[in-house]
Amino acid sequence: MTPRPDIRGSGMTSQRTRDRLVQSLAERGITDTAVLEAMRVTPRHLFVDEAMATRAYEDKALPIGFQQTISQPYIVALMTQAVIGEHPNGRVLEIGTGCGYQTAILARLVDEVYSIERIKPLLAQTRVRLRNLKLRNVQLKHGDGFEGWPSKGPFDAIICTAAPADIPDTFLEQLAPGGRLVIPVGVDVQDLRVISNTPTGFATDTLEAVRFVPLLHGTAR
Repeated sequence: MTPRPDIRGSGMTSQRTRDRLVQSLAERGITDTAVLEAMRVTPRHLFVDEAMATRAYEDKALPIGFQQTISQPYIVALMTQAVIGEHPNGRVLEIGTGCGYQTAILARLVDEVYSIERIKPLLAQTRVRLRNLKLRNVQLKHGDGFEGWPSKGPFDAIICTAAPADIPDTFLEQLAPGGRLVIPVGVDVQDLRVISNTPTGFATDTLEAVRFVPLLHGTAR
């Protein structure tokens, strides 16, 4: 029998440590109380390798294998706050499931999350984590993120956790009127952009410089 995960944590993975992280996020400018609460109740230590668990609540990106990382908590909170905006409910497409931490945060804030991951073993691990956390409003897909998920669109929001050199047209095509796309764009160091689908066209805001793994075509097993 597979042992139950230690959701509550202890020591460096305890709720107290998580609370300190959330306080630091608020001090850095994360103002959405719902986003902060989602970060507070989501056990980040379950989304990293056991050997890295004591570092889970540092405000740093950490390796998760397959040359991928779990994003820095501040960036997760910033992107979530930006993609939620003034419309916390609805359907959200996530490009790049990874270990599932961003997915879990979104699942606590929106009606439905549709998430695509190109690396099959990562997706299998995430299915187990989300099941253990009883997050049932998530659909996962092994596929090419560049294609989006047209059969489930249009989406009220799209969040991309890997960086293309340019914004794929497919993302804009699957964004509902009034929707938002949050995406890092560029090579090496990228700009984190918020694209809004307005009645007069797409409007772009830039949040800050970031560093993400590149968005790649195709799938991997």
